[in-house]
Amino acid sequence: MIIEEISLRGSRFSDISIKEMHTIDVIGDIKDATPSDISRVLMVTLGTVTTSLNNLERKGYIERVRSTKDRRVVHLYLTRKGRLVYRLHQRFHQTMVKEITEGMDETEYQVMKKGLENLYHFLEGLK
Repeated sequence: MIIEEISLRGSRFSDISIKEMHTIDVIGDIKDATPSDISRVLMVTLGTVTTSLNNLERKGYIERVRSTKDRRVVHLYLTRKGRLVYRLHQRFHQTMVKEITEGMDETEYQVMKKGLENLYHFLEGLK
């Protein structure tokens, strides 16, 4: 996350934090995302999500749209600026994985993959 933060700070998107970037990622990954979706995926309170969404909307990265089926529901969408930073962040992750796995044979790759899966499951168990 430190590397991601440094990368963001050095880009033209230096006005967003890594936590806000993760919020953008969730909105980009989930069709018709809601604040509750963000809260669940990022494991933060709805109040924390609301603060982040207010900042991202003010900065022009997201927009809120009320559902036409249920006016109580708010859907979140990336603006053009939001979609751009989302795609750049996805590319950053793809490049990082490519650099890490470059030169590995299939056996080495599978061992690393298994180790990361084990780490993920361990960390999931701590929640």
